[in-house]
Amino acid sequence: MPSEESSRASAAAQASCRPFWLALPGLLWMTLFFLVPLLLVLAISFASRGTYGGILWEFTWANYLDLLHPLYGKILGQSLWYATLTTAICFVVGFPLAYVIARSPARWQPLWLLLVMLPFWTNFLVRTYAWMIILRQDGLANHLLLALGLISEPLELLYTPAAVVIGLVYGYLPFMVLPLYVAVERLDPALVEAAWDLYASRWAVWTRVVVPLTMPGIVGGCILVFIPSIGSFITPDLLGGARSMMIGNLIQHEYLVVRDWPLGSAVSFVLMAIVMAAVVLYYRQAGGADGSSEGR
Repeated sequence: MPSEESSRASAAAQASCRPFWLALPGLLWMTLFFLVPLLLVLAISFASRGTYGGILWEFTWANYLDLLHPLYGKILGQSLWYATLTTAICFVVGFPLAYVIARSPARWQPLWLLLVMLPFWTNFLVRTYAWMIILRQDGLANHLLLALGLISEPLELLYTPAAVVIGLVYGYLPFMVLPLYVAVERLDPALVEAAWDLYASRWAVWTRVVVPLTMPGIVGGCILVFIPSIGSFITPDLLGGARSMMIGNLIQHEYLVVRDWPLGSAVSFVLMAIVMAAVVLYYRQAGGADGSSEGR
């Protein structure tokens, strides 16, 4: 009997260690290619810039203090505004689309999802250049507006804040639609029918039933859109020009143009802090939404 108990104990110990060994390759990969570079960038953010753009390993807070300059605050505020507006528009457009896809016949859903993901088959840079062709003065958008008689002369659409928002919404809309589709598909239609049977108005059905029960998908989609939007640099650079600089363009400028790697690293960590705050908010909101759903 003691031998059986010892064998069972050893088997249990081996079973408990098995998840660690399975996760070890992923942990090593994340340590070497994520954690180590991240710590290196953190160390550089506290260094000083050399005379000709090198790195002087002298500890200083100056890089973070420089970010208190109003110019950097304006760029950060502009980035937050663009990201928030892009997230809001993606939600307004993506939620009805996801709801229609989730409630369409099962044989049609793969086709609609394929159409949503179809832009990912083309390089993001190529798609951004396509929007430059569409929005320029002699582009498709102005030709269409002139043909419909809505305008009498071409509009300045390219290199404007509106062009930046259009490009961001186009690029990240699928990141909103897919989580919302999953959340709506999991929603029991009987709950919506029960609300109608209880004489709830259309607004009450959406605000009291559909939106609360799909909140994890809503929050997840908003995070998936907000994070890449605030760090975007290709879209504002090509569609917005110098007048629509975002924090991603600032990081690129500090690293590649000014060659001030310490300041660029400090900006990167400020952006990372914003992203981490958004992720923490996501987990709190998703957890609260799940708890409220289970309580119902």
